[in-house]
Amino acid sequence: MNTAFAALAVLALLAFPAASADAAEDIPLRLTVNGQNLSATLEDSPAARDFCAMLPLTLHVRDFNGTEKISDLPGRLSERNAPESITPRTGDIAYYAPWGNLAVFYRDFRRSQGLIRLGHISSDIAPLADADDGDILIIEEVR
Repeated sequence: MNTAFAALAVLALLAFPAASADAAEDIPLRLTVNGQNLSATLEDSPAARDFCAMLPLTLHVRDFNGTEKISDLPGRLSERNAPESITPRTGDIAYYAPWGNLAVFYRDFRRSQGLIRLGHISSDIAPLADADDGDILIIEEVR
């Protein structure tokens, strides 16, 4: 009977995990480029928390490699617990640790060392993809 009870308890925990006060939540963002708003979320990671602490940000973007818009950040982000590399997808917001810059991908790209995913844009990426070098990107937390 004890074995059956233990099995039921495990199943109940798996089916209904307890809510934790420390449970990670994605942070909603608004990116504005050329007067058009894009919705995004930041993941819960040391780098993303450092990035969030810098918000709101007004950045000048430039195109890089026909794949992403990049901009310098006012400071470095944590690389703690970050993977060695990621394969960025369209809409990914990432930190390129070797250069210390923000990268927002408007096209998929190959696996790249030193990239740390911070979050993802959930709305149409076209306004950012169409931005010219020097256009302003405003990033702010939405609460």
